[in-house]
Amino acid sequence: MEKAIDIYKAHGSADDGYAVDEIRKMLADLRPSPVFTLPDEEKKEGYEILFDGTNLDKWTGNKVGYVPINGCIYVTANYGNESNLYTVKEYQDFVLRFEFCFVRPGVNNGVGIRTPMGVYAAYDGMCESQILDHDDPIYAGLHDYQVHGSVYGVIPAKRIKHKPLGEWSTEEIRVVGDHITVTVNGEVIVDGDVRKACQGHNVAPDGSDKNPYTVDHRNHPGMFNKTGHIGFLGHGAGVKFRNVRVLDLTAQQQAAKGRAHRK
Repeated sequence: MEKAIDIYKAHGSADDGYAVDEIRKMLADLRPSPVFTLPDEEKKEGYEILFDGTNLDKWTGNKVGYVPINGCIYVTANYGNESNLYTVKEYQDFVLRFEFCFVRPGVNNGVGIRTPMGVYAAYDGMCESQILDHDDPIYAGLHDYQVHGSVYGVIPAKRIKHKPLGEWSTEEIRVVGDHITVTVNGEVIVDGDVRKACQGHNVAPDGSDKNPYTVDHRNHPGMFNKTGHIGFLGHGAGVKFRNVRVLDLTAQQQAAKGRAHRK
């Protein structure tokens, strides 16, 4: 157990006693990791499991700051580009489903969408969808385009009331072209188009799509990326993920075209 704590201190937040205590509790309760299997409906739809509770084989990046324990990914990674975990595969249009659980107040993470590796996904990727305990008082002054589920700095989200610490929530992120829909615990909190979100705000100096500006008055050069990785973006410890799966809509469309062509 202490070796695991030493690894965390070397690669996570060395002074973060809260997270260290949480890891100790989880390690003390180690048991065979439950293996996640797809529901029959999702099997028929064509979903693929990205994390089944046992390993990170379909992921790359920081595999020290994201630890598979007891069937979930426990995040210990600090803020920064090297604190991110990415899918090995790149995606264009997709539906991502997962569950998340906050185990400490003030959690800050995110989901990178169509992002290269090693960059700030919120700007150099298509976008970042926030994973944030916005109920914590430290976030009292946030804009709606910074709260949980928001397309960070681009599209505001409906500010939901999170479940208590330690309870699991479900989330779905659907990306089709420039359109993003985010659903948490069955409630749609974002349903918008990133291209349309640029309209009415400062335009790029050259007037092109290469450097779109948005409601946060920041440059988002990667906003119109056609493809990229999905990533969990570490901004500190205290969140768990499980039952992560994806439906590759682009692959399905290409397969359907292939079948139609052969007829």
